[in-house]
Amino acid sequence: MSETGGAMLGAEGNGKYRPGYERVAEQIVEFIAESRLTPGDRLPTETELAGRLGTSRAVVREAVKILSALGRVRAHKGRGLFVADDEGMLTASRWGGFFRPTDLDHIFSLFEFRRVQEMAASSLAATRATPAELRAIEVAVETCRHGFVQGEVEVFDQADDDFHTGIAAASHNSFLVEAVRDARRLQRQSSAIGMHDVLSDHAEAAVEEHAAIYEAIRDGRPEAAAQATAVHLDKTLEDYRRAIQRRLFG
Repeated sequence: MSETGGAMLGAEGNGKYRPGYERVAEQIVEFIAESRLTPGDRLPTETELAGRLGTSRAVVREAVKILSALGRVRAHKGRGLFVADDEGMLTASRWGGFFRPTDLDHIFSLFEFRRVQEMAASSLAATRATPAELRAIEVAVETCRHGFVQGEVEVFDQADDDFHTGIAAASHNSFLVEAVRDARRLQRQSSAIGMHDVLSDHAEAAVEEHAAIYEAIRDGRPEAAAQATAVHLDKTLEDYRRAIQRRLFG
């Protein structure tokens, strides 16, 4: 793959724009899985990876930047590239290298998976949440609203994460807690590669949807909490669909 060809067609062969470094980032993840590399193992150099993948070192360098930000690889000056040992890599290992953050079918399946998990977590939280857990969820709702009003993306994103993981914690089911955390880590990989650090079109509606979920949990209404969660995740997925449409077709 040439640098120009990779950047324009992304090795898809269908004429749709896809930055070459995104495809190369995915190929590096596949290489890690296929080579059965584990955290701490050394990766080939950027030059060697470029040769293996048929692209330029510049494109590999951009791909490595993405994977470093996602916690999939670590670059040590003077020592080389290594498979990371933090949560990002642990999640990838747990899912056996299955998830590809630029594969649309995988993204949609991930949302389907999240829907099942989080509906169950919300329903359980409505009958099990302690006063302290309810307050933590309420604070997350309020902070999300503040982040949206002030246009503070990092504040919004962190509060959004706190909201969903807070509900999982309130379910008092450790398996759901881990499943929700893993699914959200995988979703962040998709966002880091395919989206920009801006508030989504859905952000304002998401604030109100969060409030509806919280109120149902607070009032001890498990069915309403599950349904409000389903509505929220369905609308979040639709926002992803629109963002992807814009990215592919302008």
